[in-house]
Amino acid sequence: MVSSASPSPGAWTPTSWRTRPVAQSVSYPSASHLSNTLHRLSTLPGLVTPHSIHSLSTHLTSVAAGRAFLLQAGDCAELFADCREDKIAAKLRLILMMSLVIVWGARMPVVRVGRIAGQYGKPRSKDKEMVEMESGEKKEVLTFRGDNVNGFSPSDRTPDPERLLQAYFHSSATLNHIHGLLSSGFADLHAPLDFSFDHVRDEALKRDYRQIVESITDSLDFMGTIGADPSSAGGSSSSLSSVDYYTSHEGLILEYEESLTRLHTSSSSQSSSSSRAPTAGYYNLSAHMLWLGDRTRDLNGAHVEYFRGIKNPIGIKVGPSMQPEELVRLLEIVDPDVTPGRVTLIGRFGASKIESHLPPLIRAVQSSRHASSIIWISDPMHGNTISPPSHPDIKTRLFTSIVSELSASFRIHASLGSRLSGAHLELTGEVDESGQSVTECMGGSMELGEEMLRERYLTHCDPRLNAEQGLDVAFLVSRELRERRLQGSRKPSPSRGA
Repeated sequence: MVSSASPSPGAWTPTSWRTRPVAQSVSYPSASHLSNTLHRLSTLPGLVTPHSIHSLSTHLTSVAAGRAFLLQAGDCAELFADCREDKIAAKLRLILMMSLVIVWGARMPVVRVGRIAGQYGKPRSKDKEMVEMESGEKKEVLTFRGDNVNGFSPSDRTPDPERLLQAYFHSSATLNHIHGLLSSGFADLHAPLDFSFDHVRDEALKRDYRQIVESITDSLDFMGTIGADPSSAGGSSSSLSSVDYYTSHEGLILEYEESLTRLHTSSSSQSSSSSRAPTAGYYNLSAHMLWLGDRTRDLNGAHVEYFRGIKNPIGIKVGPSMQPEELVRLLEIVDPDVTPGRVTLIGRFGASKIESHLPPLIRAVQSSRHASSIIWISDPMHGNTISPPSHPDIKTRLFTSIVSELSASFRIHASLGSRLSGAHLELTGEVDESGQSVTECMGGSMELGEEMLRERYLTHCDPRLNAEQGLDVAFLVSRELRERRLQGSRKPSPSRGA
């Protein structure tokens, strides 16, 4: 992965990536069809705005300074078929519940970024795979690369540019529904118990969450009594009735990302409020935040070239193959101005490898000029994927491994004088008509066993935490942050004679 020499940056344009080698490229049957589709995309409105991207950047500055926590979560790979009211609401609901638990323990804001409204593509290690056709015969076909490239059905594996347009419109519909939910009081702290707990099996988990909610409700009653709650005086908008929610996806299909990259120019009216206005430059309007994957972060590659020029905050997946010197060189390329919150490093090592691979990377960053500008978060999912003996044809993750890596991340950062400031999770809050959650990861307070995996295994890619397991992780994070907060506030007690 690491190149022998750093590339010469040169002039950047939204198309300069085309001069570099492209990892995970897609071969379309018709170049003219692709060209026509990309032209159509380039004429469509952006899905997000430079102002909302700037808003996220401002929040991430607080995360980099240790004044907020980043929760990035959602599907491994979205499906067009999952663009439904109930499924979108379930994902949003779970993230809101998790952030509420974290806020309570950390006593600091949570910046919520979904893997949603654009996470339709997935990098794959092989171009082709063997599948079983409806006739029962085994056949080698192109690998499923996500709904924005080809279909999951073995008979629908030819890449189709029209799927990029479908990705845009499904992302737009998802965003529209999210905005509608949040503007109609979906996140109102005055009614946090409106979220159903029928699907949660563990009574202790229910009890812990309800205790937090009751404490918040009691505090809000007090605030209303003394007139400190804006809504109690007829106010319709406050941080108690709505939240900021941002979107992200892996910037994988660069043709799509280029088509939604637009130049923003500062107007004279913005100069007086520059801290609240986005700076001039190119913004990718497909999402608020994009990340580089483990397979696309080659220093000389097309993806790094593209990412270095956009104004969006960016993430970089950091795993066992990342070398310390490579990481610092990569930071120099994508963040030469050392902007706080510009880069989020997403650690994904695996519970068995984090102890040996994370510390050298932390020390390398600490010794660089990026030490106080970057954000470290943990992705305890991707390095812990296994196939159980009883189901060798499917992938799962052990909850114990997920918790082990996340806990180790907190501990290692603290021991080196660094800070873990977020979590990056693959999860879904969806349930079926009977209230059954997905059964893709083993363990958690619900004690989901190997024999239960096939009960509701729905993912077309990597296994996700369900709602109950997501809350388990939220309470773990909440306890870790609470302990850090309490340790910081503890001071030696004065002697009686003092």
